[in-house]
Amino acid sequence: MSTPEIDVDAEARRVLHLCNICGYCNGYCVVFDAAARHPLLTANEVTWLAQLCHGCGNCLYACQYAPPHPFAVNVPQSLAQRRWQDYQQRIWPRAAAGLLIEAEAVTRLALQIGIGLAVLCAIIVLPWATLWAPAHAPGDFYRVVPLSTMTALGGLSLSWAVLVLMMSWWRFWRQIAATPLSWCAMRQLIGEIISLRQLSGGGVGCHPPDDRRLAAKRGLHQLLLFGMVLCVAATLSAALLHHGLGQLAPYGLVSWPVVLGTLGGGAILVAGSGLLWLKQHTDPDLVIAPMQAADRALLRLLLVTAGTGLALLISRATPAMGLLLVVHLGSVTALFLLLPYSKFVHVGYRVLALLRHAIQAKIQ
Repeated sequence: MSTPEIDVDAEARRVLHLCNICGYCNGYCVVFDAAARHPLLTANEVTWLAQLCHGCGNCLYACQYAPPHPFAVNVPQSLAQRRWQDYQQRIWPRAAAGLLIEAEAVTRLALQIGIGLAVLCAIIVLPWATLWAPAHAPGDFYRVVPLSTMTALGGLSLSWAVLVLMMSWWRFWRQIAATPLSWCAMRQLIGEIISLRQLSGGGVGCHPPDDRRLAAKRGLHQLLLFGMVLCVAATLSAALLHHGLGQLAPYGLVSWPVVLGTLGGGAILVAGSGLLWLKQHTDPDLVIAPMQAADRALLRLLLVTAGTGLALLISRATPAMGLLLVVHLGSVTALFLLLPYSKFVHVGYRVLALLRHAIQAKIQ
């Protein structure tokens, strides 16, 4: 059943105005305190508040005006609608908005094309003996895929992703920024990113104080962040070994690239699987269907990338090494190309929304 068309900006403003009048949830999370300090709720302020909401749900379960009350106050869902609209409006180029709307189908297609083309090219171009040879000596990876090809695929696709993401995030920051940066605000922001404490909401209300769903959501997000940081560190350490010390991949099992990559990939697999499970058991009153679909698509893309990387590590001394290498490179390329058109865009919006909140908190 299709969702009826609504003016999401007007609905978000209506709900937040009612919350400002009531005031019961002030202190639950930063959204209500910030809304109370900006009672006019301009379009820019609503945009900021929507990205500041972490969707914990505490306010909905505590609200006396929640559906089926005629006021129908549902802050998490109303702000989720507003965030979803922002994601689509700021995608560049705008014609690519459909990639986010059809995230699950696009992700499947991108993986099929990326991995399929990589495997097809390997089978056509490489001699059979090279494709099915295990990796034992340094430089064996480059027999299958030359370093120049790896660098071009990764560099070009990642550069495109960074360019598009930065354009979207910069436009968002120009819209919501109202005060200059400060070092104190940056320190608070770093603490917010590491702790993710906003995922736990604030007051208890009618919501169980020991809600394991919220604790699991927060912990899995932290584990996912940790895993991605470790994978980046593994890539940087491999680049240092290659370009700085002249050592060629594959590296030893106790080398920094392998240890960091294994820990990072394992963390992504555990966190991604757990978050997928939570998505299937999330209260539908807290979310909207398109956002959930985009969440699932990104998580599956991360799982495929991490899973193929770990499979390559485990099987690199077997004849399957060559095919697993090209499969992993295909999944990495698909991941980079889809990042700007996936739910990953919310990372920058959330960080910038928290930064504006930190700046204002220090001023006031």
